[in-house]
Amino acid sequence: MNNTSAPLLGPAAVAGSAALDEEIARAEVYGLLSALYYAAPAGALLSQLRVAVTDSPTPGGFLEAPWSALVARSRALDDHAIGLEYDALFGGVGKPEVSLFGSHYLSGFLNEKPLAALRGDLARLGLSRVEAMSDTEDHVAYLCEVMRYLIAGDDAATANLTAQRRFFGDHLQPWVLQMCDAIEQHPRASFYAALAGFTRAFVAVETQGFDLLE
Repeated sequence: MNNTSAPLLGPAAVAGSAALDEEIARAEVYGLLSALYYAAPAGALLSQLRVAVTDSPTPGGFLEAPWSALVARSRALDDHAIGLEYDALFGGVGKPEVSLFGSHYLSGFLNEKPLAALRGDLARLGLSRVEAMSDTEDHVAYLCEVMRYLIAGDDAATANLTAQRRFFGDHLQPWVLQMCDAIEQHPRASFYAALAGFTRAFVAVETQGFDLLE
């Protein structure tokens, strides 16, 4: 995809202007998660996060506390420290300290059957990885970007609740909480521990919402 707002996907257009406010908010959360997990965040993104509103429209909302914790952690650490943390947890040569790939949690290895199944589903959705992305499609950032498209995309044949529930249930829900556990338990995790906590809460909300559709 050549759209800079969705850099990880192949051909598809994201246009959420006609969506309901709640759907736009969901898409934006997936977009933020994608950006923060894909690479050490740019200064501009962190600057926006540091001035984000932390009060929920409904006081005591389920996401309010983990979101406030994430914003607070972004304010407590400078850009350089957050970048170093990303590299320490997810970067480096060889096996990273914490894996961000679904196949690792589902099969114990990369490039295994879960990735093949994912690629089949992406092909059926008409999506593909852009050439500039070196990571495989089971990277959590890519999967979040797919969810963003399935929420905010302008093709109702693929961007709909049924597709969202199926993709989430098949390719994110089975393993993403294990990833959150691994991040939160790592001794060097600070900003990303807060992000994992927010991810966990958001996944719980998404799971509950999709369960209600059954």
